[in-house]
Amino acid sequence: MNGAESLIKTLVKNSVNVCFANPGTSEMHFVAALDSVPEMRGVLGLFEGVCTGAADAYYRMTGKPACTLMHCGPGMANGIANLHNAWRAKTGMVNIVGDHASFHLQYDAPLTTDIVSLAKPFSGWIRSSDSAKTISQDAAEAITVARGMPGQIATLILPADTAWTEASSNLVIAKEPELPGFDEATALEIAQLLKKGEPTLLLMSGQALLHEGLELASRIAKKTGAKLMSNRPSPRLQRGAGRPVLDSLAYPVADAVEQLKAFKTIILIGTEQPVSFFGYPNSPSRLATEDAQLIQLASAHENVLAALEFLAEELGAVSSGERYSLNLPDLPTGELNLDKVFQSVAALLPENAILVNEAITSFRGAALATARPHDVLQGTGGAIGHGLPESVGAAVACPDRKVVCLQADGSAMYTIQALWTMARERLDVVTVLFNNRAYRILQGEMTKVGATKRGQTADQLLNLDNPVLDFVSLANGMGVEASRALTADDFNKQLAGAIAKKGPHLIEIMV
Repeated sequence: MNGAESLIKTLVKNSVNVCFANPGTSEMHFVAALDSVPEMRGVLGLFEGVCTGAADAYYRMTGKPACTLMHCGPGMANGIANLHNAWRAKTGMVNIVGDHASFHLQYDAPLTTDIVSLAKPFSGWIRSSDSAKTISQDAAEAITVARGMPGQIATLILPADTAWTEASSNLVIAKEPELPGFDEATALEIAQLLKKGEPTLLLMSGQALLHEGLELASRIAKKTGAKLMSNRPSPRLQRGAGRPVLDSLAYPVADAVEQLKAFKTIILIGTEQPVSFFGYPNSPSRLATEDAQLIQLASAHENVLAALEFLAEELGAVSSGERYSLNLPDLPTGELNLDKVFQSVAALLPENAILVNEAITSFRGAALATARPHDVLQGTGGAIGHGLPESVGAAVACPDRKVVCLQADGSAMYTIQALWTMARERLDVVTVLFNNRAYRILQGEMTKVGATKRGQTADQLLNLDNPVLDFVSLANGMGVEASRALTADDFNKQLAGAIAKKGPHLIEIMV
């Protein structure tokens, strides 16, 4: 057994059995070893950003780390944007980065790179294997880190010669993650604050926005009159009929400030204080009022569910609060606009769907609150190009659930190669592509930062209309069935048809 076989067998023995890969020369022994370990599923991405984004969503939906396989420093650099998003999402992932053979590094060949320095900003653990005989131990330690609470990105650097030389036959079992605690004294202080009945907000993310956390938070809100809100951005949010009612913090600063101004106390649960994405002239970075008290019940690095349960028991909170009722709209007709798109999506979205959102300026989330129950995945670090890769990872993680990707045109082009992976793997993803022929969000950002003197040259850097991108042709060229909806009736028919059958489909709408 060589080092590559030892690595794959150790991953599989520890239930890491999906690898999103874009390999090169240094990883050929890993690729060859996949045939001897059929329990490992290899998924090819034509760009490393597809692989890292897919591994991110896989963890968000399963709570289990996948691994990536990337070629040397430049290959990993291609995946860093979605690694940044994964780091912000507290995603567990094992990155395997091939490197030159140890004896070759001294010659400074063209692909020689400082992989460790590249990996530091988003890795909770980094190691370069010294020998094939230590690879199983190294892999087990990486897995232990990746599946901790919260999850972390573990980067294992695999010099080529450690992959092809003889390894130990002993496979190491990763340690079970230790459950962190929380500060009971702070939880008791928060209970006393809630009993006062002052305007209080529970601002949540992470585990607090999934079923168990939402139920506990709903009970606390019902008992105390506190309001529930998800912080933006959150890795995964469960919404729709039957789920507790909660607001979402808005992206525009003025809207977010308006949402938060009434609250004297903001309790942070699995999240940090709310701040604006960027600093703008004459605009606050802190979104809560200056006199608001912010207090953390439990951070993402603490046991959020245990803290919520403790607080609910301390308050005697046993009854759940208000829930969304199922209220499906009628299908729209006539001219197609954004409101009608989301009216149709709300009417047709199947139960237990996974909704991946990277259509920020087009998104109309309020329309989906009373749709059938579903999960929402969104960007967490602000790096664009996550929507299509996340759809790949969600579909691999949950093959029995329909994935609906709401995707903007400009950000789609960052990782458009994900469509090919959807076709190759026959993934059950419906992509609704909003083609507004612009970086629309940047047009708004120019105004916000005060750069109002915009001429023809500036417009050329923000518009995508010369030439207009044809996403139907792009999708068809990568093996994905595609159509274009010009009216609301077209869109209803195409969306219903795509949802009714298995496999990938893209619907382009011109907005």
